Amino acid sequence: MNLNKVQLIGRLTRDPEIRTTPSGQTVATIGIATNRTWNDKAGQKQEKSEFHNIVIWGRLAEIAGQYLTKGQEAYFEGRLETRSYTGKDGVERKTTDIVAENMQMGSRAQGASSNSNSNFNRPAPMAMGAAPASRPMPQQQAPMEEIPTINLDEEQDEVRLEDVPF
Repeated sequence: MNLNKVQLIGRLTRDPEIRTTPSGQTVATIGIATNRTWNDKAGQKQEKSEFHNIVIWGRLAEIAGQYLTKGQEAYFEGRLETRSYTGKDGVERKTTDIVAENMQMGSRAQGASSNSNSNFNRPAPMAMGAAPASRPMPQQQAPMEEIPTINLDEEQDEVRLEDVPF
């Protein structure tokens, strides 16, 4: 059996970079930092930070670009993927990214605005190779959809398929 799974909780080191591939697929690249602390043999507290590159595709990439900001805490779940590329100096290099398949947003950085639908300070998404666009105006958030619930306190002999809200 094989398993390639990564789970990380960390803080974003920069705002997400959103691009669109020539085929129209949205992709977001995000940098996060994770910290580890321990006491060494002398009892001194030690700390080490690791930096990770996250790649997100599709609708999840659009959500990340709209709501995540530098300094914000976030959870990513996905897989490791190694790719090769040729650097500007002509040397072939390899890098390992985390391709996120699931994401949960955490607390924002201290001093950051708690207004999650404000895009005023966010760069506009751009196509690969395109020049940066002007900043978009803040948008109004759509009203929340009411989520149906099932009352488990009511005694019933069986659950009917019509009662399941999804």
